[in-house]
Amino acid sequence: MMATVPINTDSGPSVVLELLYRLKVRDAMSGSVVTGSADMTLREIQLLMKKHAITGVPIVEQGRLLGLVSIGDIIQALDEGTINQLVRERMNTSVISLDEDMPLSFAVTYFERYNYGRFPVLGPGGSLVGIITASDIVRRLLVAMNEEISKLEKRISTQNQDNAPDVPTVMEMSFAIAPLDFAKAGLASTKFKKALTERGCPPELARRAAIISYELELNQVIHSVGGVMRLKMMDSIIEITAQDEGPGIPDLEKAMQEGYSTANEWIRSLGFGAGMGLPNAKRVADRFTITSKVGKGTTVTAILICSPGRN
Repeated sequence: MMATVPINTDSGPSVVLELLYRLKVRDAMSGSVVTGSADMTLREIQLLMKKHAITGVPIVEQGRLLGLVSIGDIIQALDEGTINQLVRERMNTSVISLDEDMPLSFAVTYFERYNYGRFPVLGPGGSLVGIITASDIVRRLLVAMNEEISKLEKRISTQNQDNAPDVPTVMEMSFAIAPLDFAKAGLASTKFKKALTERGCPPELARRAAIISYELELNQVIHSVGGVMRLKMMDSIIEITAQDEGPGIPDLEKAMQEGYSTANEWIRSLGFGAGMGLPNAKRVADRFTITSKVGKGTTVTAILICSPGRN
């Protein structure tokens, strides 16, 4: 049975959700890939699967992905008596792949959407650089969660030694966001969370800030012509602002509906543009405002309040 990653965004922010936003596909994939060639027979692929205890073999030529043969293809060939056919005659050439720079959250989305056992991972120039399974994601999350616990324990120990750190009253930082720059998507969110954590912000509050900033940052990457992400922390208040230079939102009411998206087919094919960014950000924030003017741009402000009941 294929392993699954249980993610329930309706139950509120979680460590797992924040890690899925921060980690990239390359962080969880296996870089050691057993591959085959189009000139092999299905019988040879079957022996490869048996030898390495795997259920799928990417077919490559000069480092580029041509197709994939799954255990289902082998079983069908055995039933049909065509197990000695060449791979090029039977392989699946409509292969759905992931990019190594994609956030790990999109790998989870792919597994839920397509129900496949594995996805090839592509790097620069479309070269095959790895393969990822649901089990790979679970293992990487477990490691990352242990790392987070160790960091938290170390931070608590440090704070116990110095209960009055010398930090500025107000902290501000900003990042420019370029349109369609998916390779850097999530960078501002990661930097924001790191800065908040170093300042001594409660872990749960820092995670909520990371989720909001990630959703708003990705929204700018997908829909805007360029913008800026700003973070401001004042005592017990965190203010996150996303301001872009257009094209603006013609219908704010629709934009705030879950699942509504104006992303084109190319964006959707990459696993982005699901129409959950703004609703997710609003759900996590304590206060949320959005203004937009067609042809001018959009400004979103999310406020988090550090209070005994929400930290």
